[in-house]
Amino acid sequence: MASPTIHSLAQTVIERFNANKMMVATAESCTGGLIAAALTEIAGSSSVLDRGFVTYSNEAKAEMLGVPTPLIVEHGAVSHPVAQAMAAGALKHSNADVAVAVTGIAGPGGGTDEKPVGLVYITTQRRGKDAVVSKELFGDIGREAVRQKTVIKGLEMLLGQLTP
Repeated sequence: MASPTIHSLAQTVIERFNANKMMVATAESCTGGLIAAALTEIAGSSSVLDRGFVTYSNEAKAEMLGVPTPLIVEHGAVSHPVAQAMAAGALKHSNADVAVAVTGIAGPGGGTDEKPVGLVYITTQRRGKDAVVSKELFGDIGREAVRQKTVIKGLEMLLGQLTP
């Protein structure tokens, strides 16, 4: 079950996107579908959530979202270009007006000096507009906390896509 903050944000996303007659798609790696789950906890979410992609592996990112494998090889799965390509792929493979994509290192392991635990890239993109990418350094605060903070930031960024 989502935290009260997540639940409240998800409810606002559903209400505002519904009022604007807009649909959302999610492309999630480190959150494993938590953004889509938060949205579907809200009654009426079917009028807003078109679909969600859980693309945890590099192969899934390439196969389901069309992220070019050379992009992943060159920059790594946890990178600005891959997050941006995930959002673009979610739009291409859905009927959504806006996509949110997340890729990161939730921990406890897997971090490096260049890409530490708690590094997350979150991208939102509205069809026909430039993507907005946020690089978050949440720190080594625990896997659950990194994932929860990522969901909150992703929902906030979705709301930011509603301004003209």
